[in-house]
Amino acid sequence: MFMRKRVTKYIFVTGGVMSSLGKGLASASIGALLEARGIRISLQKLDPYINIDPGTMNPYQHGEVYVTDDGAETDLDLGHYERFNDIVLTKNSNVTAGKVYNEVISRERRGDYLGETVQVIPHITDEIIKRIFALKTKGDVCIVEVGGTVGDIESLPFLESIRQIRSQVGKENAIFIHLTYVPYIAAAGELKTKPTQHSVKDLLQIGIQPDILLCRTDRFLSNDIKKKIALFCNLNVESVITAKDVEIIYEVPLIFHKEGLDHIILETLKIWTKEPDFSKWESIVSKIKRLNKTQKINSKQKTTTIGIVGKYIEHKDAYKSLHEALNHASFDNNVKLNIEYVDSEHLEKQSPKKLLGSCDGILVPGGFGDRGFEGKISAIKYARENNIPFFGICLGLQMAVVEYARNVCKIKDASSIESKKKSNNYVINFMPDQKDLDTKGGNMRLGKYPCEIKKNSKVHSAYKKTKISERHRHRYEVNPEYHSSLTKNGLILSGMSPDGKLVEIIELKTHKWFVGCQFHPEFKSRPFRSHPLFREFIKVSSH
Repeated sequence: MFMRKRVTKYIFVTGGVMSSLGKGLASASIGALLEARGIRISLQKLDPYINIDPGTMNPYQHGEVYVTDDGAETDLDLGHYERFNDIVLTKNSNVTAGKVYNEVISRERRGDYLGETVQVIPHITDEIIKRIFALKTKGDVCIVEVGGTVGDIESLPFLESIRQIRSQVGKENAIFIHLTYVPYIAAAGELKTKPTQHSVKDLLQIGIQPDILLCRTDRFLSNDIKKKIALFCNLNVESVITAKDVEIIYEVPLIFHKEGLDHIILETLKIWTKEPDFSKWESIVSKIKRLNKTQKINSKQKTTTIGIVGKYIEHKDAYKSLHEALNHASFDNNVKLNIEYVDSEHLEKQSPKKLLGSCDGILVPGGFGDRGFEGKISAIKYARENNIPFFGICLGLQMAVVEYARNVCKIKDASSIESKKKSNNYVINFMPDQKDLDTKGGNMRLGKYPCEIKKNSKVHSAYKKTKISERHRHRYEVNPEYHSSLTKNGLILSGMSPDGKLVEIIELKTHKWFVGCQFHPEFKSRPFRSHPLFREFIKVSSH
């Protein structure tokens, strides 16, 4: 039977000991567990940093900026949320300390507080609580992840806020799940529980008693270890869950289910549901394991190597959604995927054949700034002239247009306005209505925009429709002054904005697969439904 009464429940996920334990994946997986039982969910990430959003943060520090349909620049964990769950997130799904403080200070300046002394408690915490409660109409259960690590100063207002919510809605309507770390010390030959005990102690000092512990470790915890942790952390042994390391992230919901996490959550929140259906998760994990086997590739299992030419390659989180989208496409095509990251600056000094010669397909992703421009252009030229499948995304499309203008249209100084080198032919430029906007981000196209696709094009064969919408995050456009010159020389503008002014997709007719898109298709790819452009790119690259 299903939940009998429409009461919004809350699950608050916190983390301790150290960062990067996987709170985002844990939160997404909890959502998957509940969805498998027919429960409607919503997800939210609370980030303690003072930035308004990650839009202007360096990818080396923050990783990928994920974009929602409504144009919010958000934390990369929201990508996990959408990939693991049947939900579409919004700007309300990512709350930063910067947004909260900005709103409270703006109210103070307007006089909204009528002369009160504005303080962290209650004004900041009230604003956080307000933003959490704003999600209550979106699902039966709201899963709220608190970023950072317990013990960090900047996390305290958020932890105090969720403590207050628990008091307001009651224990049956809000639970605390704490992700911690249980390291295995090889020299001692044993697992150590002290970090977990200290982390829980930090929470208790704030007034939060975890209801469930997720213990990140490299092996399943024995019952004795679980009993020890439960004893020192005031929990039932069933509430100590192994969050075991996995090679395949889509196996996490299955591990959690095996450990009984969903059962404990439902029991604690007093929720009644149908029996769970994990068949799609079992199927995808089984397929991935088969593809990952090192056995000799047979006729039914092909392999392909994709070269990603970027400038943030030392920090793979900068391409998190891109990496997953390629994987999803490989699952769909029953292809074993190898990814080689190539630094675009290295291509400015070495030949593309040397660095990309082993690649079956070449992908140039998005990015900002002109570092590595010429290396990307070199890679694109190599792909175009040698009939190697090419896929350009955002900046990748822009560099493909510059390369084509220079080497096919013979506009030798063709360039992008983003480049520091002056040119008389900016084939990539601001649109007229963007030039007077001087705030970073104020002149960007963000979020979902429509696109009309030409029939009989490669992308039409992929999408199987003429009208689509995709998520954007970019500042510059293909200069309309050069549309005619580009098309006369064979470049097909196969996707355009409905008014015909903005280029959304380009391709070449005679090339095996030469496609560039101004949007970010990776944001809409899912493990059970790969994106059409990635699916076709991998398909062509594997033949």
